[in-house]
Amino acid sequence: MNAVELFAGAGGLGMGISKAGFTPERVVEWDRWCCDTIRENRKKDKSPLAHWPNPIEGDVRGVNFGDLQGKVDLVSGGPPCQPFSLGGKHRAHKDSRDMWPEAVRAVREIEPKAFIFENVKGLTRASFATYFSYIVLQLNYPEIDGRADEEWIDHLARLEQHHTSGVTTGLEYRVVPRVLNAANYGVPQRRERVVFVGFRSDLGIEWSFPDETHSLEALLWDQCRGEEYWDRHKVARIDRNLDCRLYERGMRLREKPRAKAWRTVRDAIADLPEPTATPSLVFADHRVQLGARSYPGHTGSPLDEAAKTLKAGVHGVPGGENMLARPDGSVRYFTVRESARLQTFPDSYHLHGSWSEAMRQLGNAVPVELARVIATNVASHLKQAA
Repeated sequence: MNAVELFAGAGGLGMGISKAGFTPERVVEWDRWCCDTIRENRKKDKSPLAHWPNPIEGDVRGVNFGDLQGKVDLVSGGPPCQPFSLGGKHRAHKDSRDMWPEAVRAVREIEPKAFIFENVKGLTRASFATYFSYIVLQLNYPEIDGRADEEWIDHLARLEQHHTSGVTTGLEYRVVPRVLNAANYGVPQRRERVVFVGFRSDLGIEWSFPDETHSLEALLWDQCRGEEYWDRHKVARIDRNLDCRLYERGMRLREKPRAKAWRTVRDAIADLPEPTATPSLVFADHRVQLGARSYPGHTGSPLDEAAKTLKAGVHGVPGGENMLARPDGSVRYFTVRESARLQTFPDSYHLHGSWSEAMRQLGNAVPVELARVIATNVASHLKQAA
C-alpha cells in the first residue's frame, strides 16, 4: 500500500505509518531542519525511512497532487493550525497560518482510500467547537470547496446544509475524530492529541479506533500492590519515590487490571548511561544540556511515571515539560536521545540541528508507536475491503 505524507516534520507520524506497511509516494515539509533530518535518515539501509522519496522542501500550497488521483491508499499529516478569533471576519481557507484547507485540498485532489490527520488537543476546546465542526465537515465533503471571497462561516453553513440534505456527492468520507492519550498505547509519555481518521464512503468500511492496551491503573498495581516494577528495575525500597496521591490510588485497587502497565520514563531510558558533556560513543545525541531548574508549574517528569508531554516551545524549549525529575529532587534536561525514546523513535534515528532545534522537532512529532498502532488498524481494514 502507498501513502502521501504532508507536514512531515521530523517523520514521527510517517515513520509509524511506514512500519504499518505503507510506502510513501510523496513527502512534503517546509522546514529545512526537518527535511535535513528526513534526508539523512532515509540514507540508512535499516531505517523506517529507507524507502521514502526525497522530501519536497517547500510550501505545500505550491504542490499539485492531481497526478496522484486515485493512485494512493492513504494521506496523512499534522496540519499546522493557529488559533484565531471566531468572532472576527477571518476566512479559514484563506488564512496563511492555517493549513487545514491544504490538507482538505490534498484529499480532494488525490481521492485516497483513507486519511489520518493529527493535531493538538487544544483544537477540541469549547472555544474552538465551531471550527472543529468545520474541519470535520470539510473532511466529510472535500469537493465542497470554499468559494472565492466566501467567509469561512458561510462555507460552514453550506457544508451543514449539505450534510443534512441527504444528497450524495461524488467524493465523501466517513470521518471519526477522537482525543487519544499516547500512554494508553504503550508510549512512555502522557501525550494527548486529537486524531482524525476517514475512509472513503464507497468502500463501505465500518471502523473505530483501536482498543487501548495500557493503563495507569496497571502501572500502579505493579508499583503499589506488587513488586514487579521495582524488581524489574532493581530499585531498593529506600529508593522508591512515588507521588502520595498515586500511591493511595494504587492501594485502593482490589483487582489486577487486564491492560498492560503504562511505560514510565525509567522504562524508556534505564539502559542509557547518565549523560555527560562528552558525546556518547554508543548512543547518538546523548549529551548533557546544562541550565535546568525547577520552579512552581515546571517540575519535570518523575522517573517512575509516564513523562509529561514533550513541548516544542515557541521561544526555546520550556523547562518543566522537557526535564527529568530524579527521585532525590534534582532535575536535569532530557537529552535528545532520551526525548527520542519518549517519542518511541529508534536509537538509530538522528535529528539535525542544535539541542533546542532537535527538541523542537521532537516536541512537534507524533509518537512513532501511536502512529503505527493506528495505521496498522487502518491498513487491515483497507486490505479487508480490497
